[in-house]
Formats: sequence, structure tokens, C-alpha cells
Amino acid sequence: MARFPSMDDKCAVLYLSRLQPDDLNLDHLTDSKRQKIQQLHLTYNRLLLLPPSVCFLCNLEYLDISNNALTVIPDDIMRLTNLKTFVAKNNLLDESSFPKEFERMQVKTLNLSGNRFEEIPQQFLKMTTLQSLSLGGNRLKNIPAEIENLTSLELLYLGGNLISFIPPEVANLTSLRYLVLCDNRIQSIPPQLNKLHSLLSLSLHNNLLTFLPREILSLVHLQELSLRGNPLVVRFIKDMTYDPPSLTELAGRTIKSQNLPFSSCDLPSNLNHYLNLASKCPNPKCAGVYFDSCVRHIKFVDFCGKYRLPLMHYLCSPQCSSPCSSNPQSDAESEDENSVPADRLQRVLLG
Repeated sequence: MARFPSMDDKCAVLYLSRLQPDDLNLDHLTDSKRQKIQQLHLTYNRLLLLPPSVCFLCNLEYLDISNNALTVIPDDIMRLTNLKTFVAKNNLLDESSFPKEFERMQVKTLNLSGNRFEEIPQQFLKMTTLQSLSLGGNRLKNIPAEIENLTSLELLYLGGNLISFIPPEVANLTSLRYLVLCDNRIQSIPPQLNKLHSLLSLSLHNNLLTFLPREILSLVHLQELSLRGNPLVVRFIKDMTYDPPSLTELAGRTIKSQNLPFSSCDLPSNLNHYLNLASKCPNPKCAGVYFDSCVRHIKFVDFCGKYRLPLMHYLCSPQCSSPCSSNPQSDAESEDENSVPADRLQRVLLG
């Protein structure tokens, strides 16, 4: 039989792990004892259903039902209005397992790693109080754009899934401090992630990354960047792709680079708008511009005098020489380490 803590305990914690079904019945507890329970651990009990008596612990703040065989969370879970942490790792739960009204729960920490989710339930995407969401080791194939609704989120753990694309809306999670996307199928990182100014740790190991966007250097508070297990190899440094510019782009480049005079009355409104979209070539030795057609160029930037990160930047044409050499073997020709402040990245994990 489970042992209940002393009634003098200010915060009662009840552990009911590896027990027989009869020992999991809380009906024998008095009302005063039930009101005292704030943490309940029901792990490793081979539960198929959550005991109904659990949902009558009105002051419960922490519930851990990990390592069971649960396939559904009952509607009565909504009775736990004080619940702040809900952990249900390693069960058989999926996106249809939760009550439709679950979004009304004021949960701050939700850990459902090691289940059978193929998509993030819509209820979760409306939980604006959520600070930590863990769905690692599931079967997720994508991150919905609605993830941006979780404005209080500080930790997002989606490692060990089947994700191949990161939507730019992730960049709207301005409170995010820890982003874990390891062990997926991600091929590129959206440059918009440079808006995550609070980010401390970015885990991207064991994906399919061949480069990083240069904008990642804007993450000034980043302390740990994990990249091991990605095809970040030297051969990509000379990889260039180039789509020939259209006649419209050629005309636009000529006007912008040679500063040809014109007034808004001289051109149709759509062309005036197009000319305002010009991007200046990042090569300081080049005065060119580009619109839609540019060269994708990968160069290595030194960090901490030890690691080189392949960063993406764009040039206006294949004839435009890079502002730094693409020879990864030459320290003299690679970007000066001093150009990257030492406090930008405390740890870069490449192997």
C-alpha cells in the first residue's frame, strides 16, 4: 500500500510507482488528505486508464503519469484547475487523446515525449500560458505555423521526430531560451531565427544541414550550438547555385547600380515597387545589387580559434569575388576570428 506523507507536510508529494491496481485507488483518502496533495507520481504502473480518483485532487499542481500504457486522457482532467506541470512521457498517446477543452488548462510545463503524436494537437497551440513544451521522440512531420501563438514558451523540445522544415513563425517565440530540434531531417535553418534574441541553446545535431544562415551571428546571447552529425563538410564551401536573372532583373540592376535618374511617373507602379526590393551585394568590393537571382555561396567563419561554421551568404553573380577566401585550409584567408566577438558563442558542438 502506498505510504502517504505526514499531515504536517506543507506540500504533500505522493509516489505511487510500480504498484498493483488496488494500491492506486485514492478513494480511501479523507478529503483533508486529498486537499493536501500537490504532487502525484504514477509512473511505471502499466496503467491503461487514469484512475478517476486522480481528477478529484483539487490542489494538484504536478502530475507525472509517465511510463504507462495510456491511450487517452479523460475529460475529468479539466477538474485539476491548479495543475501547472503535466508529464506523460512514454505512453501511447496521440493527437486524439486529449479533451477538446484541454486548451483551457493553465499548464506551464507539458512533457509528452516518447508517445505517438504525428502532429501537434490544436489544443496545445492555444495554451498561451505554456512555458515548456516537450514532444521529443514522437512521429511529428512538421511544426505548424500556429506555434507562434505560444508567446510564453521558453523551452521547445522537438528532438527525435521526422521534421524536415522549420517554419519562420518559430522566430516569433520571443521568450524562447532553449530550442531542441536534434535527430530530425532538417536541411536548412530559416534566417528569421535571428529574431530569437533570448535564445541560449540551439540543438541541431543529427540533421541534414549543409550550411547555416549568416544571420545566426545575430544571436548574441547564444551559449551553446550543437551541430554534430550534420553533413557540414568542406566540399560545400565551393557550392554555388545560380539562376540566370530575368530581363526585368537585368534592367533593375542597371538602373540601381548605375544610379540612372528616373521619376515615379516614368515607370509603372509595379516596376517602382520592384526597384525598391533591391538587395545590396554583401561583398564590400562590389557595388552591385540583386533582386530574385543571386549566387548562394557558403563560406566558413572561425569561432573560438577552433571551429569553422559554414555560413550562407549571397553574391550578385558568379563573377563577384567573395570578400573572404573559400579555402578552408588557410587561416590567413578565412574570416578573422576577431571579427566574431568571443562572447557570441560559448560552445559549438561539431563532433
